[in-house]
Formats: sequence, structure tokens, C-alpha cells
Amino acid sequence: MVRRVTVIVGVLAIGLAIAGYVFFNGERKPPVRYRTVPVERGTLISLVTATGTINPITTIQVGSQVSGMIESLHADFNSSVKAGQVVARIDPFPYQARRDQAAASLANTKAAFDKAQIEQAQKRRELDRAKALIGQQFVSQNEVDVALTAYEGAVAQVKVTQAAVKQAEAMLQAAELDLKYTVIRSPVDGVVISRQVEVGQRISASFSIPTLFLIAEKVTKMQVDTNVSEADIGGVAEGKDASFTVDAYPGEVFHGRVRQVRNAPINVQNVVTYDVVVECENPGFRLKPGMTANVSIVVAKRDQALKVPTAALRFTPPTQAKSGGNTPPASMGRRRVLWRQGVDQELEAVTVEVGISDGAYAEVVTPDLNEGDAVVIGLDAQRGERKGAELPPGFGGGQRGSRRDRGL
Repeated sequence: MVRRVTVIVGVLAIGLAIAGYVFFNGERKPPVRYRTVPVERGTLISLVTATGTINPITTIQVGSQVSGMIESLHADFNSSVKAGQVVARIDPFPYQARRDQAAASLANTKAAFDKAQIEQAQKRRELDRAKALIGQQFVSQNEVDVALTAYEGAVAQVKVTQAAVKQAEAMLQAAELDLKYTVIRSPVDGVVISRQVEVGQRISASFSIPTLFLIAEKVTKMQVDTNVSEADIGGVAEGKDASFTVDAYPGEVFHGRVRQVRNAPINVQNVVTYDVVVECENPGFRLKPGMTANVSIVVAKRDQALKVPTAALRFTPPTQAKSGGNTPPASMGRRRVLWRQGVDQELEAVTVEVGISDGAYAEVVTPDLNEGDAVVIGLDAQRGERKGAELPPGFGGGQRGSRRDRGL
């Protein structure tokens, strides 16, 4: 009997010990800990990022207004040219022949004009003689009328030949102009970006002007054509500072300024963007046309702004998320709720108005928050928890080694 009581008491003692261990160690939850950061003051810069292409500010297409065979080229890729400099010549022989033909035709019409004037003078004399003789009744009235008609015909012939002279002069001017167009000259100072013809190639200007060269004017200045989304275009305006990088020069930042915000929308698969032109300096022609640029446009800048990490604006305490609580909602337009940890480690809700943001930090405006206050950005790891990889063997939670590892 005594032995049985002893066994029962021992079993009860062991059970109580296990229950106590489980109660005080297994079921006790460690306190919730929060990760906090201090509120800071500093400079905030809000940026709009976009991708664009570098282009010359002005690109001139140099073409030919006459058809013919390319006789010679006087410029090539990357050639620096001046305004009026000869860059190509078209075979001038056909146009010289047309010019000579037009000159001969003009000389012929001038001779005809001179002859018509002489005939007009003769008809005038005959008319005057007939009028003088009719008074003496040496000629009839019919002869006077015939002389008058002949004189009027001579006057009309003078006008016809005079118009023919003007027409011949215009044809000669056109022929000389076509001959002049056989010499292709650069209209501006710049650099040849592209040459699209070869010597001996025949070009035709029947329906459109063929392009011979592409010349970039003022290559010391370039522009970046970027596409900014409609959600970001509201903060972009002419005169805003901008910076960009290109793959050709890693780590180097180029600076420019917004020169134009074009109002024409660009719709690609229902995505609306707007062309923003950024002008920049290009000493030494380091930036080449067609390079891809990653552009950042400064939309707003604040000095000595009260700022917090954006994670603090997104944080909600676990108990508040489960129960709903009585605090204001986390988002109310530009107003947000921050959680500040007081001296007693308790959380306090602080309503702030959010200003500009650079993606990592955001400006907050409120009289209830001061520099150095600790705001919560997330939950800290529970100290009482043990990771599965740190559990003793046989308690599970960790990944079992592969067969190859166990074999080794």
C-alpha cells in the first residue's frame, strides 16, 4: 500500500514538474518589440525618372533639288562643315546644255522683238502717209483703214514678242538655277552624322527631295527626348534641373535643364506619356546621337525638412490591424498616421501631413513630432524564439541534409 502511494505521488510530482515547465517556458509569449528610427532633419529631393534618347538639337537633311548622277563627294561621316561649304556635286553637263539652249532661245526672241518694233515703226509711217493723202483725196478711206489695221497688228505683235522675251528670260533663269543646284552646299555649320549616297549613284528628285547627308547643328549642345508618364508630368516644368547617365560612361553624371514639355500625348498600348526635352552641354562631342539616357528630373527640393522613412508611413501595429482600434485610418489623402514609441515603450498615434518624397524618406509636417522622436518602422525579431536551424537535433524545424551530405 505504501509502495503504491509512493509511486502515485512520484508520478504526480513528475506531471506537475512537466506542466510547470510547459506553463512557464513553452506557453509564455515574449513581449512584442518594435524597430524604431529617429526623426531627422535634412534635404529632400523629389525626382521623376524616365528613359530617353540623346539627339542633336537641330538635324538638317541636306538633299538635292535636281536629278542626276553624283559626280563627287566632298564630305564624309563625322566631317565638320561650314555654312556654304560644298559637300557634293551632281554631273552638270545636262543642265549646262539646257542653260545654253535657254540662252539661245532668249536671243531668238529678242531678235523677234526687235523685228516687231521695226515693223511697227513702218506701219506707223504708212498710216501717217495715208492720213495725209486722204485730205488731198489721193487715197480712199479704205486704204486709210487698211493702214490703220496693219499698224494695230504691228503693235500687238510687239507685245507678243515682248512677252516671249520675258518667258525666255524666265526659262534661262530656271536653267541657271538648276545648274546652280548641281553643287550641293551645307546650309549650316555642323557635323555630318550620316552620308547616304556614293559617287556614281543616280538620284531622282521627281516626287520628293532625296536626302544626301544628315548634318547636326551645334553639336556642343545636345538634347534628351524622354517619355514621362502622365502620373508624373504634373510636377515637370520648363527650367527644372535634370541629370542623366549613359551606359557609355558608367558612374558619370551629366547635368541639364528641361527646355520643353510638349503637350502632344504619346499613346502606346493605352499607356499615355509626354515628351520632355532636356537640354545639356556636350563639350568634346562625347555624347553621341542615339545613346540611351536614364534621366532624373528634380521636381521639388526641401532644405531642413522633417523627414521619416517611408516604411514608417506604412506601418500598422499588429493589435491595431486585428482589432481595428479607435485610431484614425492610416491614409486620409495626404494625411497619414505615424506610430511613435514613448518613454514607457507604449505606442502613440501621430497624425501628420505628408510632403515630398524621394522614395526612401518622406517629408512630414506636424507640430506633434520633433526631431529625434522614435517612430516605428516594423517589428523586431522575437528574442524568445529560436530559429529552426538553431533547434537541437531531433526537434525538427531545420532542413534535413541530403543523402550525399549524410554519406559524407
